[in-house]
Amino acid sequence: MNGNEIGRHDFVVVSNRLPLDVTLAADGSRTFSQSPGGLVTALEPVVRERRGAWVGWIGEPDLGVEPFDESGMRIVPVALGREDLERYYEGFSNDTLWPLYHDVIVPPTYHREWWDRYRAVNARFAAAAAAVAARHAVVWVHDYQLQLVPRLLRELRPDVTIGYFHHVPFPPSGIFAQLPWRTEIVEGLLGADVIGFQRTADAANYVTAVRRLTTAATRQIPKGWEAVASLRSPDGASSVPHRAIVRAFPISIDVAEYERLAEDPAVRARAAEIRASFGEGRKIVLGVDRLDYTKGIAHRIKAFGELLEDGAITVDDAVLIQVASPSRERVYAYQQLRDEVELMVGRINGAFQTIEHRAVSYHHHSYPREEMVAMYLAADIALVTPLRDGMNLVAKEYVAARVDGDGVLILSEFTGAADELRKAVIVNPHDIAGLKEALVAAIGMPEAERRSRMRSLRRRLKENDVAHWAEDFLDACAVARTPVVDVATGEITLPRLEIPEELEAALRELASRPSVLVAVDFDGTIAPFSEDPDRSRMLGRARGALLALAAQPRTRVAVVSGRSLESLGIVLDLPPEIIRVGSHGAELSVDGRVITPSAERIDLAELDRLAAVLATAAHDLPGVWVERKPVGLALHSRAATLHVEARARDRALHGLEANGMADRVLLREGKRVLEFSLWASTKGDAIDELRGLLGVDAVFFVGDDVTDEDGFGALGPDDVPVKCGEGETLARFRVADPVEVARVLERLAELRADER
Repeated sequence: MNGNEIGRHDFVVVSNRLPLDVTLAADGSRTFSQSPGGLVTALEPVVRERRGAWVGWIGEPDLGVEPFDESGMRIVPVALGREDLERYYEGFSNDTLWPLYHDVIVPPTYHREWWDRYRAVNARFAAAAAAVAARHAVVWVHDYQLQLVPRLLRELRPDVTIGYFHHVPFPPSGIFAQLPWRTEIVEGLLGADVIGFQRTADAANYVTAVRRLTTAATRQIPKGWEAVASLRSPDGASSVPHRAIVRAFPISIDVAEYERLAEDPAVRARAAEIRASFGEGRKIVLGVDRLDYTKGIAHRIKAFGELLEDGAITVDDAVLIQVASPSRERVYAYQQLRDEVELMVGRINGAFQTIEHRAVSYHHHSYPREEMVAMYLAADIALVTPLRDGMNLVAKEYVAARVDGDGVLILSEFTGAADELRKAVIVNPHDIAGLKEALVAAIGMPEAERRSRMRSLRRRLKENDVAHWAEDFLDACAVARTPVVDVATGEITLPRLEIPEELEAALRELASRPSVLVAVDFDGTIAPFSEDPDRSRMLGRARGALLALAAQPRTRVAVVSGRSLESLGIVLDLPPEIIRVGSHGAELSVDGRVITPSAERIDLAELDRLAAVLATAAHDLPGVWVERKPVGLALHSRAATLHVEARARDRALHGLEANGMADRVLLREGKRVLEFSLWASTKGDAIDELRGLLGVDAVFFVGDDVTDEDGFGALGPDDVPVKCGEGETLARFRVADPVEVARVLERLAELRADER
């Protein structure tokens, strides 16, 4: 994209829907009104304040609308046709992802043509955002409909900072694994600089998916996680390291705006009118939701109806007002839900209403914000009981509107809001008996307790309003990626990582030695893990550092791996002067000469029998395969589920016992791999052999796996052992991930050059 194509907005929001709805008149004229929904309520003041652009769909199919300005925002419509809506929106977004992300309350539906359209529409949104964003702009992408946009946008515009916020829950791995396109979704989000979730548990679920499905390196940092992935450069010819911060950012509302409305004389008069219309002395219980099966509407109506049946309350005591805004009415599951809810309401009213009083006042339409605030002021109790919800802003709106300091909030424990609004009456909406008890307690709660709880809720809410939420997220964007980007080449330079003081001192001492061996493991150390080992590639920074070290006098570099030399030859893009050690030391390639210290001692017939045992163990297990090496075999399971991995292990061990080989085979356990060797070769043996062969004075060795512990054990007090990642280790020093390994290698190259 050249400079003439880059837009002029420094702040861009991208969401499925624009903050405006369009109404088409018979004469062809158009009028716009604010869209309903928590996302618009939360974001509109942020975009207005920054005079930014908002990219999204206008709300009507096959409607072409040019970009226009409205209320201090630039509105950039993305056109969607009827087939787009059927496949991308109603299909993949709302009949596949929505139920999957909400704990499969309703079973998801999987169709390849829906996925294909989802990808195509996401590309359309990414292109629209790329066109409107100024150079080095911040682009904030929102929600599950657009999970591919961050990576697509990163490829189009490597200069921009990209944030992504996930408004709905992110499911645990056991549920997310059902999605056929799970890896593409996870990798799509990794294009962002900051990936935000409502709850820490959701962020943790996503990080688990990253570890399970991608080659990105992850580590825990204050408040969240860091993931480092290799992304394609704009020309597609190479990959560049990209860092994403994964954190929880609980969304909020414009508290001051709700308080202003609650103090408005017209709104207060309307609240009094609502109260009077339901009769003197009756408690008003209010539910406000989209008509969605995740919201627990049927559960709360059932609980209220049972209280009437039990005689615990009467229609003279209380009324339930249920506002159920229309939602996804073309989706069959929502049609069924509407029929179920309206049938329940009809039955309860038919059984319990009197001439004067209805039991349930049901409203299947939306209301403007002023009317909703009047309802909040009129309601004695807000009943917010989703079965699963990312946050739920209705709970926060109710608390913000209660400027009178009264009212009771009953809140589902399965909402993000429950993490913050601790003084609400917390309930499990699946527990109808518990829900009934909470309603009775709220109806009879003394005024002093009501006011004490509400004071605490309002204090907590004011600590995190929408301005604080947006500021927190955008501050994280600024910190996560200080973009040092060459737009012409697409080269991205990550911030320099600080090296611990003790490791820095050890590197300085090592660099001063006359001759040095720098030995590095491959997978998980200089290259992130990949499900397909042949596609693994070392980070560009690590490769550059190794080449810089190899160019120094009396400095030898070796890649010491559990892979065979054949496998290393596929993945290593290094000149022949770099020593290669394969099969945990069973194979060495030094200055073009291949040495196999123990291969000649192997009984090839025994190796064939071992291969047959492992082939049987791997048979029909997806993601499990066998690699043959000079002195043994490896049973790989990095592409398999943990359950399948355990089955493969059990089969292999049983096969060894059954064939009388258990005592003759050395078993070595690595990360998602089991090594079966007929001769004991270790990385420690290889380092000892290289030390003698090369005559070096000191050794640097870095590795991440349990198999690297043999290498650490072979090092002496003048050597520098470095562990990459977590876990117990013999190494004296530790770094977090391959990116930090690359930085340490860069620093060692700098220090070694200074000694010349």
